[in-house]
Amino acid sequence: MSKERQRRRAERLAVLERDKAVRARKVARRQRRRALVTSLKPRFGKSGRLYHRSLRQRIGIVVGTVLAVAAVWLLIPDLALRIILTAMLVLAVPALVVVVFGRRA
Repeated sequence: MSKERQRRRAERLAVLERDKAVRARKVARRQRRRALVTSLKPRFGKSGRLYHRSLRQRIGIVVGTVLAVAAVWLLIPDLALRIILTAMLVLAVPALVVVVFGRRA
């Protein structure tokens, strides 16, 4: 009787060890995959964005652009020139923002 119990216990332990090894391999694979993914993702800083503008800066950019477009539309009489200057403002504002405020990582 005790040999039978010993044999069953050995079988249970073998199955538990096999399950534990399978689980360990899965966990190791998951950790390697996670480490690979995190090493491939670009790091931008604490916020996760490439750069950060404060609320005041963003409001200033929008208000300045809107004022410049309003000045163009109020002061320039020719419609074609208004459209061209507005398009130039829309294209130039992002470059000016980078030059004035700089890119902070």
